[in-house]
Amino acid sequence: MGSYRGRLDIIADILRAVSQNAKKTQIMYQANLSYQVLQKYLNEVSEALLIEFNCQDQCYVLTDKGKAFLEAYKEYSRDYIYLEKRMNEIQDKRKVLEALCSRK
Repeated sequence: MGSYRGRLDIIADILRAVSQNAKKTQIMYQANLSYQVLQKYLNEVSEALLIEFNCQDQCYVLTDKGKAFLEAYKEYSRDYIYLEKRMNEIQDKRKVLEALCSRK
């Protein structure tokens, strides 16, 4: 996956932090996000009903839909890593074949 985090990766990081009933600052640090990016994504995951704010405890909590997202993301991530590894192996084999076809 490299060092770049896409939208789904950021959402998963936020939900993992929220799964421990976290406040904004905790989420920001655990998900390694700036405050502006955190605000954007908190709004997005709240509107998608993946998290909700618990007024009594003054923290964010994961909804059942959020838990389902994390489970699906775990499977997606595992499959993506496997496919990426396989694609790299295939690209290496192609390079070998290309080298065998060259005049050198």
